Amino acid sequence: MTHFKALQVHEQQGSFVSSVVERRVDELPAGEVLIRVHYSSLNYKDALSASGNRGVTREYPHTPGIDASGVVAESSVSEFAVGDEVIVTGYDLGMNTSGGYGQYIRVPAAWVIKRPAGLTLREAMLLGTAGLTAALCVDKLERAGLEADQGPVLVTGATGGVGSIAIALLSSLGYEVAAVTGKADQEAFLRALGASHIVERSVLQAGVEKALLKEQWAGAVDTVGGDILFNVVKSLRRGASVACCGLTAGVNFQASVLPFILRGVNLLGVDSVEIPLVAKASMWDKLSLQWKIPHLDELVHEVSLQGLPKAIETTLAGKQVGRVLVRLQDA
Repeated sequence: MTHFKALQVHEQQGSFVSSVVERRVDELPAGEVLIRVHYSSLNYKDALSASGNRGVTREYPHTPGIDASGVVAESSVSEFAVGDEVIVTGYDLGMNTSGGYGQYIRVPAAWVIKRPAGLTLREAMLLGTAGLTAALCVDKLERAGLEADQGPVLVTGATGGVGSIAIALLSSLGYEVAAVTGKADQEAFLRALGASHIVERSVLQAGVEKALLKEQWAGAVDTVGGDILFNVVKSLRRGASVACCGLTAGVNFQASVLPFILRGVNLLGVDSVEIPLVAKASMWDKLSLQWKIPHLDELVHEVSLQGLPKAIETTLAGKQVGRVLVRLQDA
Protein backbone atom coordinates (compact mmCIF):
# COMPACT_ATOMS: atom_id res chain seq x y z
CA MET A 1 0.00 0.00 0.00
CA THR A 2 1.35 3.41 -0.98
CA HIS A 3 2.39 5.67 1.87
CA PHE A 4 2.86 9.42 1.53
CA LYS A 5 3.59 12.51 3.58
CA ALA A 6 1.03 15.18 4.39
CA LEU A 7 0.60 18.16 6.64
CA GLN A 8 -2.10 17.21 9.11
CA VAL A 9 -3.90 19.58 11.47
CA HIS A 10 -5.25 18.06 14.67
CA GLU A 11 -6.83 19.38 17.83
CA GLN A 12 -4.73 19.11 20.97
CA GLN A 13 -6.01 20.32 24.35
CA GLY A 14 -8.22 22.98 22.83
CA SER A 15 -5.71 24.29 20.27
CA PHE A 16 -4.85 23.21 16.74
CA VAL A 17 -1.41 21.85 15.86
CA SER A 18 0.10 21.15 12.43
CA SER A 19 2.65 18.42 11.77
CA VAL A 20 3.97 16.40 8.85
CA VAL A 21 2.70 12.83 9.14
CA GLU A 22 2.78 9.66 7.07
CA ARG A 23 -0.55 8.55 5.60
CA ARG A 24 -1.80 5.73 3.36
CA VAL A 25 -3.52 6.22 0.03
CA ASP A 26 -6.38 3.96 1.15
CA GLU A 27 -7.20 6.56 3.85
CA LEU A 28 -8.14 9.14 1.21
CA PRO A 29 -11.81 9.80 0.40
CA ALA A 30 -13.61 8.23 -2.54
CA GLY A 31 -13.17 9.73 -5.99
CA GLU A 32 -12.52 8.78 -9.60
CA VAL A 33 -9.03 10.30 -9.88
CA LEU A 34 -5.97 9.72 -7.70
CA ILE A 35 -3.33 12.42 -8.20
CA ARG A 36 0.30 12.50 -7.13
CA VAL A 37 0.66 16.13 -6.08
CA HIS A 38 3.75 18.06 -7.14
CA TYR A 39 2.80 21.57 -6.00
CA SER A 40 0.20 23.41 -3.97
CA SER A 41 -0.04 26.98 -2.68
CA LEU A 42 -0.96 28.83 0.50
CA ASN A 43 -4.15 30.87 0.53
CA TYR A 44 -5.87 32.68 3.40
CA LYS A 45 -8.56 30.00 3.45
CA ASP A 46 -5.85 27.36 3.94
CA ALA A 47 -4.48 29.31 6.89
CA LEU A 48 -7.96 29.46 8.40
CA SER A 49 -8.41 25.71 7.95
CA ALA A 50 -5.01 25.10 9.55
CA SER A 51 -5.98 27.25 12.54
CA GLY A 52 -9.14 25.24 13.29
CA ASN A 53 -11.72 27.57 11.75
CA ARG A 54 -14.84 25.41 11.59
CA GLY A 55 -16.47 27.79 9.15
CA VAL A 56 -13.93 26.39 6.66
CA THR A 57 -13.30 22.87 7.95
CA ARG A 58 -15.79 21.00 10.10
CA GLU A 59 -13.84 17.95 11.21
CA TYR A 60 -10.25 17.30 12.31
CA PRO A 61 -7.67 15.82 11.88
CA HIS A 62 -7.52 17.33 8.41
CA THR A 63 -5.10 18.10 5.56
CA PRO A 64 -5.71 21.61 4.11
CA GLY A 65 -4.74 22.86 0.65
CA ILE A 66 -7.39 24.19 -1.73
CA ASP A 67 -4.96 24.01 -4.67
CA ALA A 68 -3.03 21.15 -6.26
CA SER A 69 -1.18 20.36 -9.46
CA GLY A 70 0.24 16.96 -10.24
CA VAL A 71 0.11 13.76 -12.25
CA VAL A 72 -2.74 11.24 -12.45
CA ALA A 73 -1.74 8.02 -10.66
CA GLU A 74 -5.06 6.18 -11.05
CA SER A 75 -8.27 6.95 -12.92
CA SER A 76 -11.59 5.15 -13.25
CA VAL A 77 -12.92 7.52 -15.94
CA SER A 78 -12.03 7.80 -19.62
CA GLU A 79 -11.41 11.58 -19.44
CA PHE A 80 -8.14 11.09 -17.54
CA ALA A 81 -5.33 8.60 -18.03
CA VAL A 82 -2.40 7.66 -15.83
CA GLY A 83 0.37 10.19 -16.48
CA ASP A 84 -1.90 13.12 -17.36
CA GLU A 85 -0.78 16.40 -15.78
CA VAL A 86 -3.72 18.08 -14.07
CA ILE A 87 -4.88 20.96 -11.87
CA VAL A 88 -7.47 21.03 -9.08
CA THR A 89 -8.61 24.25 -7.40
CA GLY A 90 -11.54 24.99 -5.15
CA TYR A 91 -14.75 23.02 -4.76
CA ASP A 92 -14.34 21.10 -1.49
CA LEU A 93 -10.63 20.36 -1.84
CA GLY A 94 -8.77 21.26 1.35
CA MET A 95 -11.94 22.30 3.13
CA ASN A 96 -13.65 19.07 4.15
CA THR A 97 -11.86 16.87 1.60
CA SER A 98 -8.21 15.98 2.21
CA GLY A 99 -6.30 18.66 0.30
CA GLY A 100 -3.18 19.64 -1.57
CA TYR A 101 -0.84 19.60 1.44
CA GLY A 102 -0.58 15.87 0.94
CA GLN A 103 1.57 14.13 -1.67
CA TYR A 104 -1.58 12.39 -2.93
CA ILE A 105 -5.21 13.47 -3.26
CA ARG A 106 -8.24 11.55 -4.49
CA VAL A 107 -11.03 13.66 -5.94
CA PRO A 108 -14.09 13.53 -8.20
CA ALA A 109 -13.28 13.82 -11.90
CA ALA A 110 -15.64 16.82 -12.03
CA TRP A 111 -13.05 18.84 -10.08
CA VAL A 112 -10.10 18.12 -12.38
CA ILE A 113 -8.82 19.92 -15.49
CA LYS A 114 -5.86 19.01 -17.67
CA ARG A 115 -2.88 21.32 -17.39
CA PRO A 116 -2.95 23.94 -20.17
CA ALA A 117 -0.03 23.53 -22.56
CA GLY A 118 1.19 27.06 -21.82
CA LEU A 119 1.79 26.44 -18.11
CA THR A 120 3.99 24.00 -16.21
CA LEU A 121 2.68 22.32 -13.06
CA ARG A 122 4.82 24.72 -11.05
CA GLU A 123 3.58 27.80 -12.90
CA ALA A 124 0.00 26.68 -12.36
CA MET A 125 0.53 26.77 -8.60
CA LEU A 126 2.45 30.05 -8.73
CA LEU A 127 -1.01 31.25 -9.75
CA GLY A 128 -3.33 28.81 -7.95
CA THR A 129 -6.69 29.97 -6.67
CA ALA A 130 -5.26 33.47 -6.14
CA GLY A 131 -4.32 33.79 -9.81
CA LEU A 132 -7.59 32.30 -10.97
CA THR A 133 -9.50 34.75 -8.76
CA ALA A 134 -7.48 37.74 -9.97
CA ALA A 135 -8.10 36.76 -13.58
CA LEU A 136 -11.83 36.33 -12.98
CA CYS A 137 -11.91 39.82 -11.44
CA VAL A 138 -10.18 41.41 -14.42
CA ASP A 139 -12.38 39.45 -16.82
CA LYS A 140 -15.54 40.70 -15.08
CA LEU A 141 -14.30 44.28 -15.12
CA GLU A 142 -13.55 44.12 -18.82
CA ARG A 143 -16.93 42.53 -19.55
CA ALA A 144 -18.47 45.47 -17.67
CA GLY A 145 -16.68 47.89 -19.99
CA LEU A 146 -13.28 48.62 -18.42
CA GLU A 147 -10.56 49.57 -20.92
CA ALA A 148 -6.93 50.44 -20.34
CA ASP A 149 -7.23 54.06 -21.52
CA GLN A 150 -9.99 54.99 -19.06
CA GLY A 151 -7.77 55.79 -16.07
CA PRO A 152 -6.28 54.19 -12.96
CA VAL A 153 -7.52 50.87 -11.60
CA LEU A 154 -7.33 50.41 -7.83
CA VAL A 155 -6.27 47.13 -6.19
CA THR A 156 -6.81 46.67 -2.45
CA GLY A 157 -4.90 44.15 -0.34
CA ALA A 158 -2.12 44.71 -2.82
CA THR A 159 0.63 42.65 -1.17
CA GLY A 160 -1.59 39.58 -0.78
CA GLY A 161 -1.85 36.69 -3.21
CA VAL A 162 -4.86 37.88 -5.22
CA GLY A 163 -3.86 41.53 -5.00
CA SER A 164 -0.27 41.02 -6.14
CA ILE A 165 -1.30 38.88 -9.11
CA ALA A 166 -4.08 41.34 -10.03
CA ILE A 167 -1.49 44.15 -10.15
CA ALA A 168 0.89 42.11 -12.29
CA LEU A 169 -1.91 41.04 -14.65
CA LEU A 170 -3.45 44.50 -15.03
CA SER A 171 -0.03 46.04 -15.60
CA SER A 172 0.85 43.45 -18.23
CA LEU A 173 -2.42 44.30 -20.02
CA GLY A 174 -1.50 47.99 -20.15
CA TYR A 175 -3.55 49.34 -17.24
CA GLU A 176 -2.42 52.09 -14.89
CA VAL A 177 -2.59 50.50 -11.43
CA ALA A 178 -2.90 52.05 -7.97
CA ALA A 179 -2.02 49.66 -5.13
CA VAL A 180 -3.56 49.95 -1.65
CA THR A 181 -1.45 48.65 1.22
CA GLY A 182 -0.77 49.09 4.91
CA LYS A 183 2.80 47.87 4.41
CA ALA A 184 4.80 51.01 3.60
CA ASP A 185 8.00 48.98 3.40
CA GLN A 186 6.66 47.05 0.39
CA GLU A 187 6.48 49.97 -2.05
CA ALA A 188 9.43 48.67 -4.10
CA PHE A 189 7.79 45.23 -4.36
CA LEU A 190 4.51 46.74 -5.57
CA ARG A 191 6.18 49.01 -8.10
CA ALA A 192 8.15 46.03 -9.42
CA LEU A 193 4.82 44.29 -10.03
CA GLY A 194 3.67 47.24 -12.11
CA ALA A 195 1.88 49.57 -9.68
CA SER A 196 2.17 53.22 -10.75
CA HIS A 197 0.73 54.65 -7.52
CA ILE A 198 0.87 53.51 -3.88
CA VAL A 199 -2.15 54.38 -1.71
CA GLU A 200 -1.86 54.14 2.07
CA ARG A 201 -4.59 51.89 3.46
CA SER A 202 -5.67 54.54 5.99
CA VAL A 203 -6.80 56.73 3.07
CA LEU A 204 -9.34 54.05 2.15
CA GLN A 205 -10.48 53.78 5.77
CA ALA A 206 -11.38 57.47 6.06
CA GLY A 207 -14.76 58.94 5.15
CA VAL A 208 -16.86 55.92 6.04
CA GLU A 209 -19.64 58.22 7.25
CA LYS A 210 -19.90 60.00 3.88
CA ALA A 211 -22.38 58.94 1.21
CA LEU A 212 -20.02 59.82 -1.66
CA LEU A 213 -16.31 60.46 -2.09
CA LYS A 214 -14.32 62.14 -4.85
CA GLU A 215 -14.45 60.26 -8.16
CA GLN A 216 -11.03 58.73 -8.77
CA TRP A 217 -10.98 55.17 -10.11
CA ALA A 218 -11.88 53.79 -13.53
CA GLY A 219 -12.24 50.37 -11.92
CA ALA A 220 -11.10 48.36 -8.92
CA VAL A 221 -10.27 44.90 -7.66
CA ASP A 222 -11.17 44.60 -3.98
CA THR A 223 -9.70 41.68 -2.03
CA VAL A 224 -10.56 42.81 1.51
CA GLY A 225 -14.25 43.75 1.82
CA GLY A 226 -15.65 45.69 4.77
CA ASP A 227 -15.86 49.48 4.82
CA ILE A 228 -12.80 49.70 2.58
CA LEU A 229 -14.86 48.08 -0.17
CA PHE A 230 -17.65 50.60 0.19
CA ASN A 231 -15.22 53.51 0.23
CA VAL A 232 -13.93 52.14 -3.07
CA VAL A 233 -17.50 52.04 -4.40
CA LYS A 234 -18.01 55.66 -3.29
CA SER A 235 -14.86 56.81 -5.13
CA LEU A 236 -15.46 55.07 -8.47
CA ARG A 237 -15.89 57.21 -11.55
CA ARG A 238 -19.31 57.40 -13.20
CA GLY A 239 -20.30 54.01 -14.62
CA ALA A 240 -17.21 52.26 -13.27
CA SER A 241 -17.11 48.86 -11.54
CA VAL A 242 -15.37 47.13 -8.66
CA ALA A 243 -14.86 43.36 -8.61
CA CYS A 244 -15.22 42.05 -5.04
CA CYS A 245 -13.56 38.77 -4.06
CA GLY A 246 -12.33 38.96 -0.43
CA LEU A 247 -13.34 39.57 3.16
CA THR A 248 -10.27 39.99 5.36
CA ALA A 249 -11.46 43.47 6.43
CA GLY A 250 -14.97 42.21 7.19
CA VAL A 251 -18.14 40.88 5.59
CA ASN A 252 -20.26 43.98 6.30
CA PHE A 253 -20.04 47.64 5.33
CA GLN A 254 -22.05 50.82 5.94
CA ALA A 255 -24.02 51.01 2.71
CA SER A 256 -25.78 53.75 0.78
CA VAL A 257 -27.58 53.47 -2.55
CA LEU A 258 -26.34 56.90 -3.67
CA PRO A 259 -23.19 55.78 -5.55
CA PHE A 260 -25.28 53.30 -7.51
CA ILE A 261 -28.08 55.77 -8.30
CA LEU A 262 -26.15 59.01 -8.78
CA ARG A 263 -23.05 57.59 -10.49
CA GLY A 264 -24.32 54.31 -11.93
CA VAL A 265 -21.44 52.29 -10.51
CA ASN A 266 -21.39 48.50 -10.32
CA LEU A 267 -20.44 46.07 -7.54
CA LEU A 268 -19.43 42.77 -9.16
CA GLY A 269 -19.15 39.64 -7.04
CA VAL A 270 -16.48 37.11 -7.98
CA ASP A 271 -16.47 33.43 -6.96
CA SER A 272 -13.58 31.17 -7.96
CA VAL A 273 -14.53 28.14 -5.84
CA GLU A 274 -17.85 26.72 -7.04
CA ILE A 275 -18.02 28.08 -10.61
CA PRO A 276 -18.52 25.47 -13.34
CA LEU A 277 -15.41 23.54 -14.35
CA VAL A 278 -15.72 24.78 -17.93
CA ALA A 279 -15.43 28.38 -16.70
CA LYS A 280 -12.30 27.51 -14.70
CA ALA A 281 -10.76 25.72 -17.68
CA SER A 282 -11.46 28.71 -19.93
CA MET A 283 -9.75 31.09 -17.51
CA TRP A 284 -6.76 28.75 -17.07
CA ASP A 285 -6.37 28.67 -20.85
CA LYS A 286 -6.39 32.46 -20.88
CA LEU A 287 -3.75 32.62 -18.13
CA SER A 288 -1.56 30.22 -20.12
CA LEU A 289 -1.78 32.22 -23.37
CA GLN A 290 -2.80 35.84 -23.93
CA TRP A 291 -2.88 36.62 -20.20
CA LYS A 292 0.31 34.79 -19.25
CA ILE A 293 2.04 36.93 -16.61
CA PRO A 294 5.80 37.44 -16.98
CA HIS A 295 8.22 37.04 -14.06
CA LEU A 296 5.80 35.13 -11.83
CA ASP A 297 8.70 33.88 -9.71
CA GLU A 298 9.18 37.41 -8.38
CA LEU A 299 5.86 37.08 -6.55
CA VAL A 300 6.69 33.83 -4.82
CA HIS A 301 8.23 32.44 -1.65
CA GLU A 302 8.69 28.67 -1.99
CA VAL A 303 8.43 26.26 0.95
CA SER A 304 8.38 22.52 1.60
CA LEU A 305 5.81 20.80 3.79
CA GLN A 306 8.16 21.25 6.75
CA GLY A 307 8.31 25.01 6.18
CA LEU A 308 4.58 25.39 5.70
CA PRO A 309 3.49 25.86 9.36
CA LYS A 310 5.68 28.96 9.70
CA ALA A 311 4.26 30.39 6.46
CA ILE A 312 0.75 29.75 7.79
CA GLU A 313 1.58 31.71 10.96
CA THR A 314 2.89 34.59 8.86
CA THR A 315 -0.29 34.59 6.76
CA LEU A 316 -2.58 34.61 9.80
CA ALA A 317 -0.57 37.51 11.24
CA GLY A 318 -1.18 39.51 8.04
CA LYS A 319 2.54 39.67 7.25
CA GLN A 320 2.72 37.48 4.16
CA VAL A 321 3.76 39.26 0.97
CA GLY A 322 2.97 37.83 -2.46
CA ARG A 323 2.41 34.12 -3.00
CA VAL A 324 3.60 31.01 -1.16
CA LEU A 325 4.32 28.00 -3.37
CA VAL A 326 4.28 24.64 -1.58
CA ARG A 327 6.64 21.99 -2.95
CA LEU A 328 5.41 18.46 -2.21
CA GLN A 329 7.71 15.93 -3.80
CA ASP A 330 10.88 16.52 -1.80
CA ALA A 331 9.04 16.54 1.52
